[in-house]
Amino acid sequence: MHIIVCIKQIMDPEVPFHLFRIDPVAKRQIQGTHPLVISTYDEVAVEVALQLKEKVGGRVTALTLGKKEALQALHQTLAMGADDAILLSDLNFEEMDSFGKARVLAAAVRKIGEFDLILCGRQAGDVELGLVGPFLAGELGIPCVPLVANFEAANGTIRMRRPVETGYEILEAPFPLLATITNDTSNVPRYASVKGIRAAMRAPIPCWSLADLGLSADALGPKPLRIEIDELFIPHREMRCELIEGESGAEKARNLAARLKALGLIG
Repeated sequence: MHIIVCIKQIMDPEVPFHLFRIDPVAKRQIQGTHPLVISTYDEVAVEVALQLKEKVGGRVTALTLGKKEALQALHQTLAMGADDAILLSDLNFEEMDSFGKARVLAAAVRKIGEFDLILCGRQAGDVELGLVGPFLAGELGIPCVPLVANFEAANGTIRMRRPVETGYEILEAPFPLLATITNDTSNVPRYASVKGIRAAMRAPIPCWSLADLGLSADALGPKPLRIEIDELFIPHREMRCELIEGESGAEKARNLAARLKALGLIG
């Protein structure tokens, strides 16, 4: 079985709030010296792929769009246990919307060749649109199953367990297909071993450009973009503390109720 996992490298979501900055004109985060990590749900997708590989055999290929620093994320997937990793990097890739990204990823998948399963995180940890996975399935003309937690494969089909409000539902489908992965107690990402990290850092990672994929800049999507961020800003939160006075607990309760009523918070 060949499993392709699409990942994205983002700024660490654990960066302290007071250090987080955005560029309101370019409508993007300012990286600065902040560390980059694999998007949370994408890391979970890598774990799910590795679990399935351990059950049925095969290989796992990690695929990402990004600049040279995205090699760090790909090396991490290799350290976790992925067999191959490919970077898609080109100046023409930097201003694409989700449609363009899906088109580039689809071209890379076709260049890779035969596959059984493609996994994407349910949404990226930065913009959280959750569109590239379904658009990629559309580009490839394969089914897309969203919000899968884990898999069982047998007899040419794949059985998927998906969390729902009342528990889990079980779906079954033939190969090939694409699934977006959500977190679950069964798919917590593993830590890479020291041996795995050392081996991963020595592993060569090919870098494919627009020309390598046989695409032209015009094929990446129309201008202006079909998906555009209208505004990006850091919400301003204001907190106030008001003390409710009273000689006794009962009086304080009455004063609190009266104040809440005056503010329109209770009837």
